[in-house]
Amino acid sequence: MRGIEVLGTCGAWPEAGRAASGFLLEYDGFRLVLDLGYATFPRLLEHGAGGRVDAVVVTHEHPDHCADLSALSRALYFAPERGPRVPLYCPPGVVGRVQAMEPTEDLAEVFDVHALPSSHRVGPFRLDAALLPHHVPHAGVRLTAPGLALAYSGDAGPGPALAELAAGADLFIAGATLQGPSDDPRLMSAEDAGAWAERCGVGRLLLTHFWPGADRARSIAEARSRFPGEVLAAEEGMALPL
Repeated sequence: MRGIEVLGTCGAWPEAGRAASGFLLEYDGFRLVLDLGYATFPRLLEHGAGGRVDAVVVTHEHPDHCADLSALSRALYFAPERGPRVPLYCPPGVVGRVQAMEPTEDLAEVFDVHALPSSHRVGPFRLDAALLPHHVPHAGVRLTAPGLALAYSGDAGPGPALAELAAGADLFIAGATLQGPSDDPRLMSAEDAGAWAERCGVGRLLLTHFWPGADRARSIAEARSRFPGEVLAAEEGMALPL
């Protein structure tokens, strides 16, 4: 199986019945999680294996992107049979933020931490990351494997590095926190996401990180005003083949 499952789509905090940022990427049996914000871990558990995954990538330390890393760490730490440490790729600040919630259980006992931004071999994937503008150190991500290129902007603004991260991606997952005209360099609007999708020649654009209460149909329309390709709004439980 090759596909991506949406675990959560909200920025800042989750709406009722939803979750904050998170995605489960599966590629020929390898399971990789992109971000684990509020309320994403219960949704990950719905995919079995006690929530065990082969790797975790977290874009930055804001809790709507990393809070449920704490829940995953507890599930791994207290498992009846603790397996090998799970590779965790994240910028500085993530481990310290989550460890503050875990004063008695050392995250290093269940995670093998690797710093971003940098490049790594992660199972079948090549992981490339670069800093994008945000309020804290934030890594935009590109994952490539035979027959697949996926880019994820996380919650960041549209910095120049995005041109390389998203170039020719089959799927571009873009934060679309803002609607309407915006001059905030640290967040992306739906129109920004569409403009970058067109500039980078991506195959499909998946909008995410919606501000709670936002009209998602409006975000789709604004992105489509700049990108003629397929535009989707992420929804919890959405599954996309890759």
